[in-house]
Amino acid sequence: MAAFLLSNLTGLLRQILIAEAFGTSRDFDAFAAAARFPDLLFNLVAGGALASAFVPTFTGLLAREDRPGAWRLFSGVVNLVALTLVAVSMLSAIFAPQVVSVIAAGLAPEERPLATALLRILLISPTILGLSGLLMGVLNVHQNFLLPALAPTCYWLGMIFGLLFWSPTLGIFGLAWGAVLGSVLHLAIQLPGLRGLPQLRYTFTLGLGNPHVREVAVLMGPRLLGVAAVQLNFLVSTSLATYLVGGASGLDYAWRIFTMPQVIIAQAISIAALPAFSAMAARGELGAMRAGLADTLRLILFLTVPATIGLLALSAPIVALLFERGQFTDASTSLVTYALVFFTLGLVSHSVVEIVSRSYYAMKDTWTPVWVGASAMALNTALNFPLAAWFTTFDAPHAGLALANTLATTLEMLALVWLLRRRLNGLDFARVWPGLWRTTLAALGMGAALMGWLWLLAGQPAWLISLGGVALGGAIYWWLAVNLHVPEARLLPEMVWSKIRGR
Repeated sequence: MAAFLLSNLTGLLRQILIAEAFGTSRDFDAFAAAARFPDLLFNLVAGGALASAFVPTFTGLLAREDRPGAWRLFSGVVNLVALTLVAVSMLSAIFAPQVVSVIAAGLAPEERPLATALLRILLISPTILGLSGLLMGVLNVHQNFLLPALAPTCYWLGMIFGLLFWSPTLGIFGLAWGAVLGSVLHLAIQLPGLRGLPQLRYTFTLGLGNPHVREVAVLMGPRLLGVAAVQLNFLVSTSLATYLVGGASGLDYAWRIFTMPQVIIAQAISIAALPAFSAMAARGELGAMRAGLADTLRLILFLTVPATIGLLALSAPIVALLFERGQFTDASTSLVTYALVFFTLGLVSHSVVEIVSRSYYAMKDTWTPVWVGASAMALNTALNFPLAAWFTTFDAPHAGLALANTLATTLEMLALVWLLRRRLNGLDFARVWPGLWRTTLAALGMGAALMGWLWLLAGQPAWLISLGGVALGGAIYWWLAVNLHVPEARLLPEMVWSKIRGR
């Protein structure tokens, strides 16, 4: 979590520098739209789909003390991923104008060549990030979470380098080349972690005859459909947002802020939990898995419920503090705030989906979260059109896209939890509810205090309102949680102190 916090702070610095240099301009609209397609390639071939299939299979081989088999699996998957991504990226670069006409339909004809040129540069990254993503899985299975968690920081540092040293002369192309540099650093930071791994051996094979490689492919198939649905929804949202000048940029800035608490809290905890859940499932310890899932959910909710209320209350001053300078105007702040508020309403839902979906992957069930997620994303895509049209009356169609995402993800969360309860023969909700209602009560008390703070400091500088609000809200929430006897209010500091003392 500490490394993820560092990553998000570095990513935030990158976003501040982008805002100062490009604001919500058409150039950044083109970049944000072009960047969606390489993200799609990475996520389809080597992102969450592969990790959810590879990690449980790799962990199972290690649990059975079959290390040679585990490394043969790793070699086959690495080579297949690299070959596939290189081939698809080259084809995409050749047909880049056609791709841009789909992913950035709202750009004027004279604006599309810029997006096309940016796309061809950004297509260098998916292969490098794909290999890096596999190394993340291997290191996490061996309980090495630090280097993989630092990799995103290195990615942002590459983009910051491009902004500072290349963009002054290359413009938006400096940011694109910075993204390529960042992908190289993302891979390089993890290579030292391979030293010392037991019986590590790489062989040049595609592993087509390896039953474990085929198992990964079978497990990955359903998950691939789910990722495709998510990425298709992102493409539709981005394409619709390009019809509003600054819409794609505003959606991108809002998404970056919204995902900060989700990544620091839910994603960090869930990544650490997947190998443990996979080992429990491999040993048939469903009772331990139910208890572990309940305790993990309680911790995630303890942190995300107040984060939701705090971000809703302080969204406008936070956006102004972070970005309002240079090319990022007061109008840009309003544009981003609209989307941020409606994204934030789904923070708890997104966070719960992170951990619950990994419970399925640990049991080698990639189909259930896929069809649920694909259904949710189909609903999201369908909701995009009427909600964007409705919010057009408020000159904020991109806010409707954010609300569509929140509604669909909330339904996805409810369905996954209900189905998992049947799959695990119940969930230990008795371990969750007592802490949850106290957590909610403490968060509402914090929210009331923040509303008073906003009223008291109306018209004051954004830095005072936002930073003071974060400090005040955090202190009030913790005090209320301790006095309401929320277990995590005392457990979390003890965990941190124990980790520090252990080192």
